[in-house]
Amino acid sequence: MTRVLVTGGSGFIGSHIVEKLKEKGYEVLSLDIEIGDDTSVFHFGNICHYDNVKRCFSGFLPEYVIHCAAKARIQPSLSDPVITYWTNVLGTVNILEACRRFRVKKIIYSGSSSVYGNNTKMPLKETMRPKPLNPYAYSKLMAEMAISQYVKNFGLKATILRYFNVYGPRQPSEGQYATVIGIFLRQLKNNEPFTIVPDGYQRRDFTWVGDIVNANILAMESDKTGDGEVINIGSGKNYSILEVADIIGGKDYPRVFIEPRIGEARVTLADISKAKKMLGWEPKIPLEKGIEILKSNM
Repeated sequence: MTRVLVTGGSGFIGSHIVEKLKEKGYEVLSLDIEIGDDTSVFHFGNICHYDNVKRCFSGFLPEYVIHCAAKARIQPSLSDPVITYWTNVLGTVNILEACRRFRVKKIIYSGSSSVYGNNTKMPLKETMRPKPLNPYAYSKLMAEMAISQYVKNFGLKATILRYFNVYGPRQPSEGQYATVIGIFLRQLKNNEPFTIVPDGYQRRDFTWVGDIVNANILAMESDKTGDGEVINIGSGKNYSILEVADIIGGKDYPRVFIEPRIGEARVTLADISKAKKMLGWEPKIPLEKGIEILKSNM
């Protein structure tokens, strides 16, 4: 069986990728600082320590790597930028170096649409100059730059997928890593008002986690990828936060405004024409359907 290493395999996105790879018959191992329910597929280790990474690679000898491990979200990066840069930049370089030394066929990197920052021309295209607004976005861009260097100097095969606002089962709904859809669903379940960052008209492109999983596997399996290309993975449609609140709770559901947040883009909207062309990929689950699925499982 083809061996695939997934970093961050106990996390929101990584856990779904691990499940799908196993379903498709791949031999899977996850490198993570947390152990998931299926302990047989997990290797405990911190990507920030190269010895841990090397030990994992030498024992498993992966043919492909899907790199999801990261310190995610914007606001935590503003309160602790050091751990964000340490994990997202140094951790990625450690993974890249192990891929080079152990002759991995291809690495698929979980990038972020946050690198587009305050670009205002929509939709956002891969050819646009990044304009990051916060430490998280800068760290993800710096990781992309490291990948480009390994592709150019060492011939590593790699693809960068820039995700747009991922949501779905197992999304975080509590604490500083919670997603807006996760928060709204938790508040709906607890009969609490929706908390909205002013003014609620900021717009986001939301992407179902299953569509993200499919994009990763297509990029890994494709003969067209591996030259360090950047590919947007989004829905190609955006919604205001107020519209999301309406979809989840109805127009009459109570809502309150909370403190404004810094460092966040006003609008995101993915141009996904490159994903369609290179991967034969397109999103399958629209936001309304995704929320319906999540509400039915509350």
